[in-house]
Amino acid sequence: MRFFRLFLPILLALSQLACQSSLTSSSGNPSTAPMRLQRILASGELRVGLSGNQPPLNMTDRNGEIIGLEVDLMKALAQSMGLNVRFVVKPFADLIPAIEHGEVDLVISGMTITPERNARVAFVGPYFVSGKSVLTKSAAIASADRAESLNKSEYRYSVLAGSTSEAFVEQVLPKAASVPAKDYDSAVQMVLDDEVQAMIADFPICQLSVLRHPEVDLSTLMTPFTIEPLGIALPADDPLFINLIGNYLNTLENTGLLVQFKAKWFSDGSWISELP
Repeated sequence: MRFFRLFLPILLALSQLACQSSLTSSSGNPSTAPMRLQRILASGELRVGLSGNQPPLNMTDRNGEIIGLEVDLMKALAQSMGLNVRFVVKPFADLIPAIEHGEVDLVISGMTITPERNARVAFVGPYFVSGKSVLTKSAAIASADRAESLNKSEYRYSVLAGSTSEAFVEQVLPKAASVPAKDYDSAVQMVLDDEVQAMIADFPICQLSVLRHPEVDLSTLMTPFTIEPLGIALPADDPLFINLIGNYLNTLENTGLLVQFKAKWFSDGSWISELP
């Protein structure tokens, strides 16, 4: 990636300064040493949790490789830190517990920053702003201009288990039935099989699902119902680690690299042919 090589010296310089800062802090006061960050730097590996099935943010191609906007972002982040990256794939609902149990160092998986989640883990970002939309065969549902018009007892909506979409149906559409799915492929399949009237999900996923299934007359909203900031979730017990990731994310955005990643995954659909 030519544009990444262009910005690599900037990122490496930032990495050296951050590492020097953390080492100085820990040597000055061993009792408050940032143990998590020190362990990550010593291991040479950044463990990143994601679901692996939230295109175009993260997904698994036909060769079993994890690809997507978030994957490119984490590869750039790890390389600038002088680390290898290891992607740990887990169901979406298990990602925050994975941080709490020390199974991953951070999570990036289309995760909306909410007060409830922020009470358990720290967030940096947002790196992307999304919103709730629908995927449906119904013209009436696709033309809805208010979420409340979809609050009907005869409607069933597939949602990703443990997501803000599930909470959205429960809170905003209480008359309708929420049908949790383990991943987005399963949720989309429910729409294709007419098991539900629509899938409630983030706007990019709904858009992509329309493109992936041209043989079916699927529709989505022109404008999302909500505005949701997506952030990188981190353990709350190491402020220097949080600070470091926040600084890198700001650098990737300010140098224009994040914008180019977004253009790659949202403006050029050639990667769709790589999916199963």
